[in-house]
Amino acid sequence: MTRPLHDLTWDNSFARLPDAFAERVAPTPVTEPWLLAFNEDLAATLEISPSVAADPAFARWIGGLDQLPGTEPLAAIYAGHQFGVWVPQLGDGRAILLGELTTSSHQRWDIQVKGAGMTRFSRMGDGRAVLRSTVREYLAGEAMHGLGIPTTRSLAIVASDLPVYRERAETAAVLVRVARSHVRFGSFQLFASRQQFAEVQQLADYVIEHHFPEFLALPAEDRYAAWFREVVDRTARLMAAWTAVGFNHGVMNSDNMSILGITLDYGPFAWFDDYDPAFICNHSDSSGRYAFDQQPRVGLWNCARLGEALLSLVPEEAAVAALESYRDTFELAVDGLIRAKLGLARRLDGDAALIRDLFDLMHQTPVDYTRFFRLLSAATASDPDTITAMHVELDDPSHSEAWLQRWIARVAAEPASDLERRAAMEAVNPKFVLRNWIAQEVIDAAVARDTAPFEQVMALLRRPFDEHPGMERYAEGPPEGTVEVAVSCSS
Repeated sequence: MTRPLHDLTWDNSFARLPDAFAERVAPTPVTEPWLLAFNEDLAATLEISPSVAADPAFARWIGGLDQLPGTEPLAAIYAGHQFGVWVPQLGDGRAILLGELTTSSHQRWDIQVKGAGMTRFSRMGDGRAVLRSTVREYLAGEAMHGLGIPTTRSLAIVASDLPVYRERAETAAVLVRVARSHVRFGSFQLFASRQQFAEVQQLADYVIEHHFPEFLALPAEDRYAAWFREVVDRTARLMAAWTAVGFNHGVMNSDNMSILGITLDYGPFAWFDDYDPAFICNHSDSSGRYAFDQQPRVGLWNCARLGEALLSLVPEEAAVAALESYRDTFELAVDGLIRAKLGLARRLDGDAALIRDLFDLMHQTPVDYTRFFRLLSAATASDPDTITAMHVELDDPSHSEAWLQRWIARVAAEPASDLERRAAMEAVNPKFVLRNWIAQEVIDAAVARDTAPFEQVMALLRRPFDEHPGMERYAEGPPEGTVEVAVSCSS
């Protein structure tokens, strides 16, 4: 069942919270909006008819020229630690929640327009998003979804010739962002910092009722502690998933952490090309606070800040116990993911050393992270060509030969055949990820109103584990002569 634009069903539960939680504000229109991207896959989930993409009213609605009946636009307030520094009030400075779309199966989805204009939380900002950052977020959400990692997604982008000034003059765009909820760690931090503990409980009750109903049956003295433990565990598992695919978020401020444990707020992100555990994708991060190998630690640090904000509801002993569970949850999850990438279904003595030595080898070489694991999936002792390909990838056979022989001997102890192992490994080792050079190529074309590369890349990101013959160049690192794409907090 799909519905046209004016038959959508809205139920704006967040808008029914008291005024302290948000500012009611309508989007500010952009000039002459045109539809750059429409996500038919997500539209089907939302039960929105694909014909909506051809309806001129759709672009006008996203662009803020019209308000869709049933929506109740608002900008949420929150606070947070930005690069470890406490900022007592933040909020949706360029994003406006239109409302919650409900489907026939009673699923609820936040529909938010990002780049929709100024709110009272904009501080010194202009409330706009540039086409560059909007395309990056749209692609990143779909790339993450294709990899099976929890994330916000995007329904559409409208572009405009409205000028926006960042490091240089660019043009505006508005993103339609979709998630079950946009509530953040910082949403709780704000009210706790003001000692507004009634509001902390009201927000917690709201989140539990709508997103964690399994805890409603627990008595109050246990409910909030169990819920916090679940948030901590989800965050730990998310960090493990990022680690396994080589993803660097780049700006893990506590206001960018989702209470649902999903990837939120794509800005200066990057997937690895060459493996480097100390990789910093954000040129604004001069201290390396959000370097790749720091993300698990920062995830825990942010959970601790959330725990502090919930101490009026969660006993300190229970909060500490939840935080102490984080490390075990993360290590168990990341160990399982890396084992799957290596084709190790059984747990045998020596596995930990095999894994550790591989990552040391990849760091020394260096080696393209995504391509290495994809090639390893096909490597077998009976096919010398696959082993040769691995040596070429690792650059120096004198370093790689010993490890490859250890790995071949190890997977021989698995009950699966080579064909079964290859299929299992290729199902978890993507051939394609959203490399920065690919995103930039799509952006450059979109600026010229050429959407063909956008659709081509989207086909890869939706099914990143498939081969996609003829598209091999997208599985490679930056083409020779490509200037490194610098991403910062304005990205």
